[in-house]
Amino acid sequence: MLTRLLAALVGLAVLLPALVWGGEVAVEIIVPVVAALCVLEYAGMAFPDDRVVASVFTLLGLGVVYVAALYVPDAPVAWLAAVVLVATLIFVTLRPGASLERAADKVGRYLVGMGWIGLLAFLPLLRRLELGLAWVFMVLVISWLGDTGAYFAGRFFGKRKLYPRVSPKKTWAGAVGGVVAAVLGAFVVRAVGVPSLGVLETALLAAVLCVFGILGDLGESLLKRAFSVKDSGWIMPGHGGLLDRIDSLLFVAPLLYGYLVWVRG
Repeated sequence: MLTRLLAALVGLAVLLPALVWGGEVAVEIIVPVVAALCVLEYAGMAFPDDRVVASVFTLLGLGVVYVAALYVPDAPVAWLAAVVLVATLIFVTLRPGASLERAADKVGRYLVGMGWIGLLAFLPLLRRLELGLAWVFMVLVISWLGDTGAYFAGRFFGKRKLYPRVSPKKTWAGAVGGVVAAVLGAFVVRAVGVPSLGVLETALLAAVLCVFGILGDLGESLLKRAFSVKDSGWIMPGHGGLLDRIDSLLFVAPLLYGYLVWVRG
């Protein structure tokens, strides 16, 4: 647990100053770097015998839609996503591997990697909104305090398993502890950065987003079991890989963005 705590503190010591004083530029730089590292981790899990080629192709497909969505005004993102799908089918057709029976699985693995990691694009989109820094912190707090609260609540009070087939260590007590921690953290962000957010709205928003964060965590656990690996990587001692740290965030960020843009206005 000490290794886990030290790794988290080192990561926060680097990340927090960059987010606070680096402005939008910091997020625009950090997110693509994190995405690239996550692609390397994903390729290592999904394509262990072809990770270099898989990393390059996944990065290219992800990069096309990511750059268009964030930096090209009025870009036909849906059309570019269709192009990436067609390119993936062509790529696997030309490099199907030894087993043709697994070709469809190979296509799916590429598309899941591109789409899943591509959800990181919602962090810079959130940062560009009014009070964007506060919304980015809202995502981080709900995701990471939710994970932390779940870890400690599950460790000390967890008995009944949440979903043992996919994640044997997660418990219902951990899930409740995660939601409580996420809600408390959201109120801190509200007090500092978004006081216009209502009390009930803050509580409900944090609770719902934390639940989806837990589902994001379970989703990554499912993929790791499908790929027969314990951790996505090794870059964060005590935590595993970057994907192990941001799996909740990948679900929370797009949902918060959608709420702010299309519900809250």
